[in-house]
Amino acid sequence: MDSLTIRRPDDWHLHLRDRDMLRAVAPESRHFNRAIIMPNLVPPVVTGAQAAAYRERVIAAGFANPLMTLYLTETTDPADVVRAHADGIITAVKLYPAGATTNSASGVSNFENVRPVLTAMEEAGVPLCLHGEVTDSDIDIFDREAMFLDRVLTPLRAAHPDLKLTLEHVTTAQAVDWVRAHPGTGATITVQHLMANRNDMLAGGMRPHFYCLPILKRGTHQRALRQAATSGDTQFFLGTDSAPHPTHAKESACCSAGCFTAPHALPLLAHVFEEEEALDRLEAFTSLNGPAHYGLPLNDGHLTLIKGGPQTFPHRIEAHGQSVTLFDPGHPIHWHIEAPA
Repeated sequence: MDSLTIRRPDDWHLHLRDRDMLRAVAPESRHFNRAIIMPNLVPPVVTGAQAAAYRERVIAAGFANPLMTLYLTETTDPADVVRAHADGIITAVKLYPAGATTNSASGVSNFENVRPVLTAMEEAGVPLCLHGEVTDSDIDIFDREAMFLDRVLTPLRAAHPDLKLTLEHVTTAQAVDWVRAHPGTGATITVQHLMANRNDMLAGGMRPHFYCLPILKRGTHQRALRQAATSGDTQFFLGTDSAPHPTHAKESACCSAGCFTAPHALPLLAHVFEEEEALDRLEAFTSLNGPAHYGLPLNDGHLTLIKGGPQTFPHRIEAHGQSVTLFDPGHPIHWHIEAPA
């Protein structure tokens, strides 16, 4: 197969930042119709009014159909969450365990303190997106997701059985198994976790543009993620977690966590799905399963991926005074998106 036409895809986990960085990177998600926009700005987006204002900035920066989220804190007002969802301002609420990743200091430390919000969300049908890691200092960074499933997610699901959950950027075989054991739960998978494992990041030298959180895991986990993504299972769908940082912040002694994949995510995914002999299931992963999970209509329109010679993607995006380096898998990619006629 040397060409593939799919329904216009969505990105169910996207970081666009704010100000000059927002203006630099928002146009790079042009191939996606909708995207769930992360709220971990500085300061975070914690109220419906703040989400509405951020939405306008995102649209002005060049991304037309953002789906906004609120950042869950231990002082979040349940009534504001329910009202913002009912008014169509937000699509979901994002739960960060405090200290888990970039700009997560305002997240949740004591889950008992957010029970009233979760109960209100459950009753009103407001989805919850989760960064699934514990942050205890005694837990190895490679075990944080698996520990989260046992310590946090299983009790949370038992306490709130009707709360719509999306476990974001799953990285382990344990997470894949947990999702499959809990029908109705959705899970996003990133481009980098399908394309790489911790050897790619660490063997022969540290490659900072592979560093993200949750961190890349063993090859056995990568294989489990590939199987889940390419299986056609409706519980799994694309969330790029494309997370831009200035190049100097990535290429530093203590580098920022995140991989910038928005500009070339679809060609990279076509490469993965071709390797897994599952190109016929790429559309489900990118364009069908996510809308079904969130109860949204499928997109109109289609795009075509073409296979040819090795493709050249820009090394960096330079705009509005920002320099952001793209994720480079380290081997040739032969797919590209056909330019509109």
